[in-house]
This record gives sequence, C-alpha cells and structure tokens, in this order.
Amino acid sequence: MRQPLKLGFLASGNGSSAEAIVGAVRSGTLTAEPRLMVSNRKEAAALTWAREQGLDARHIATVPDAEAGDAALAAAMLEAGVDLIVLSGYLRRLGPRVLEAFAGRIINIHPGPLPQFGGEGMYGRRVHEAVLAAGLSETAVVIHVVDGDYDRGPELARRAVPVMAGDAAADLEDRVKAAEPDFFVETLRRIVAGELELPHVG
Repeated sequence: MRQPLKLGFLASGNGSSAEAIVGAVRSGTLTAEPRLMVSNRKEAAALTWAREQGLDARHIATVPDAEAGDAALAAAMLEAGVDLIVLSGYLRRLGPRVLEAFAGRIINIHPGPLPQFGGEGMYGRRVHEAVLAAGLSETAVVIHVVDGDYDRGPELARRAVPVMAGDAAADLEDRVKAAEPDFFVETLRRIVAGELELPHVG
C-alpha cells in the first residue's frame, strides 16, 4: 500500500489552497498527511487556521537575515519528515538550502499562463491585469515545480479559465481563485497515484 504523502505548507496570507488540501485529506479524498505550516508573517491567518486544525504551525522570518531563515525553514521541513512542500500564497523567494534539500519536491500554483505571465513581481491582481491587457480569451491556473527562478520551474498541470467580455481584473481574479483549490487537490491526487511524476530540479 502506498504511504501517505507527507506535506509541508508555506503561506504568507490565508493559505486557502492549504485549507482545501487539508480538507480533502480529512475527508478521505486525498491520501496525504499534513505535517507543517510555515509562514514568513507572524500574524498570517494561515498560522491561526493551522493551529485551530491541530497542525504544527511556525513563523520563520526571512528578513532581515535571509540566510538564517532559509536554514531554519529547511531544518523545520526536514524535521517534520516532509515529502513535498506546497506553496499556498507564499510571497518570498526560497533560499538555496530549501531548494537543495527539496529539489523537485516544491510545488506552487500560479494564477496565469506561464511563462508569459510569470516572473518577479507578477502575482495576484497584477497577473490578471496583464492577461486582460493582452486581450486573451482565456487564462490558466498553472501548477509548477519551484526552482531558483520565479515561476520558471517545470510545469506539472494547467487548467484553463475563461476570460469573459467586460471582465475587470477583480472579476478575473475571483474566477481564477475559485478554480485554484480543487485544481490543487486534483493535481496532488494525480501525484499520489503516480500519474504525475515530479522531476528532479537541480
């Protein structure tokens, strides 16, 4: 029998994708084991939520000492026995220790087509504004492996999301956000089932 996938989460805000993933685990629809939630923000709602769920939750600052934060984050994930790190709205660049310790085992969800609408500074509503400015008829939610460059790691899966006539950036943002949690759960199910293979990045 396949062992449950041990998950670590990184979030800077609400961690809504993490909530959906943990919910799927608790309902028995995803074979995984949430082990740890970490945020770079001490007051992040994701930490409060994780503690309410009985999940180990830690604040690990990445400024002013990025090197120490990187080492602490790598150590925390390793100590928790994490197999796969899931970024759930984590807005900090990962350091070399984490990237080396979990090469090919860190995944992120991006709210627009990659690589065209990714890179440093391209997150949240900025992505949707750029998609609308480009005149696309559809956007996409993309799950990719994280490496040392923003949004440049190998793509694992994508789901198209329509752009409607008259959309403002906020409208498109709401539609994309609504698609993300279930898509993240579905992609993790495919990883657990062996339908998606995580590439080694390094």
